[in-house]
Amino acid sequence: MGEPIITEVKQNRGLSVVGETITVVASGGQTGSYEIFHQEGTEGSGPPPHNHPWDEAFFVTKGEIEFGLGGRTAVAHPGTLVHVPAGTFHWFRFGEGGGEMVSVTSREGAAAMFTQFDAEIASDAPDLGKLVEIAAVHGVHIPPPPGE
Repeated sequence: MGEPIITEVKQNRGLSVVGETITVVASGGQTGSYEIFHQEGTEGSGPPPHNHPWDEAFFVTKGEIEFGLGGRTAVAHPGTLVHVPAGTFHWFRFGEGGGEMVSVTSREGAAAMFTQFDAEIASDAPDLGKLVEIAAVHGVHIPPPPGE
């Protein structure tokens, strides 16, 4: 079981993850289970379609963010919660001017993956093959683009 946590997000270094700055607010190692992140993205940034073995929820705090969930898309505005059940293919794109959100996972896994992305993938010229390889190590499946 984790210990009580009191922390200010600004104390944690933001991780550069393919156009986003993701700050680990609380890792699974700290909480003993779930993870919390603050995510800021530039216009057009966001992950490719993917799925993973943990539930994930996003709470939009600034800007507009388009989400794809399975075959459905929706634009989320500040105050919108988006819940993604484990195993659901999903993606998102930050809208005009970028945006911010808080995300929560149902179990440990994403913090280690984001840390590895930050350490091994250049944000200005990301290597998609390396991204897919690292993601797979952490239980995330990124299918090849259509036609490949």
